[in-house]
Amino acid sequence: MLERILKLENAEKDSLFLWGSRQTGKSTLLKSLFPKARLYDLLKSDVRMSLQMRPALLREECELLDDGALVIIDEVQKVPALLDEVHWLIENKRLRFILSGSSARKLRRSSANLLGGRALREMLFPLVSAEIPEFDLNRALNHGMLPRHYLDDKPALRIQSYIGDYLQQEIVEEALVRKLDSFTRFLQVAALSNAQIVNYTNIARECGVSSKTVKEYFAILEETLLGFYLPSYTKTMKRKVIQSSKFYFFDVAIPNYLLRRTPLQQGTDVYGHALEHLVIQELRAYLSYRHSDKSLSFWHTQDNKYEVDAVVGQAEVAIEVKSSTNILSHDTKGLKAFQGENPTAKLYLLSLEERPRKLNNIEVWPVCQFLERLWSDKVITV
Repeated sequence: MLERILKLENAEKDSLFLWGSRQTGKSTLLKSLFPKARLYDLLKSDVRMSLQMRPALLREECELLDDGALVIIDEVQKVPALLDEVHWLIENKRLRFILSGSSARKLRRSSANLLGGRALREMLFPLVSAEIPEFDLNRALNHGMLPRHYLDDKPALRIQSYIGDYLQQEIVEEALVRKLDSFTRFLQVAALSNAQIVNYTNIARECGVSSKTVKEYFAILEETLLGFYLPSYTKTMKRKVIQSSKFYFFDVAIPNYLLRRTPLQQGTDVYGHALEHLVIQELRAYLSYRHSDKSLSFWHTQDNKYEVDAVVGQAEVAIEVKSSTNILSHDTKGLKAFQGENPTAKLYLLSLEERPRKLNNIEVWPVCQFLERLWSDKVITV
């Protein structure tokens, strides 16, 4: 079994919400870290139905536990009413809870008790390179980083089933959209826009729905943890920059399977976008797992002359990703322009070259070696 970086040490004294997309490995992680905890698995229909009918059953059973005991409720969003009982047990029995789930949307929509700051928030992401012995970059780009998908030699059917299950379980069961066919079309168009600046008007035209509906659809993807926004870095003095955000699906393989454009071929634009996506995915997980308060953003000038794929914090680190095996001086123009406004920024250009080097005062690193340095805490000061 792969060892995950997230250890949930705060559960020793605090209650936690543990969020993560489906199949990131939340249940497996919790069982391995806390084998003696009381577990309520709401994916089991008998357990779910009993607690739906009588939420007080949770309190009645947990009152017999020792003060300070740990209780895990898996897929807590399926029975939002349990959170009132959890609140009472935290206050009166000093019990600790880990409340895991794949979506906080249902809890918010049902006005559920979110415990008013009594539970810390943790995220479990897909696998990261540091969790995989003999990490294979091309496998990651083609299979994605969900544990079952990465480890499967032929993951196509698993990924297709995953997307279908998402539509069935998250969208249909929760009645999040009225027309599933429109949302399915939107998913395909959103996949075309993956890792690009979001233009709601253009996407709405492609989908045959309103811009308002498109914004609602993106909100569904974000709140059900199927995607995330990367904001623009806007603290600039010399050049006007784009204010809009980029959107990424939560795992690098999802957009490519939605568009049936696998296997990825090195040297293509699609491969380059996937490589950028994977780096952003790793940076996002790194900052979360290290409990860093540093932001992650991108930088893009309005005249489209210059772009930097990732900016960490207040321009402390800037990263550009190229899928080239031969980086030339003109490949550094975006980073050099960014440095002109942020002279103290540490600059990295990631590529498929074999060895690291320095070019125009910019560190050029092979992607895999950079990721090793990242997870060794040699890139970002947290």
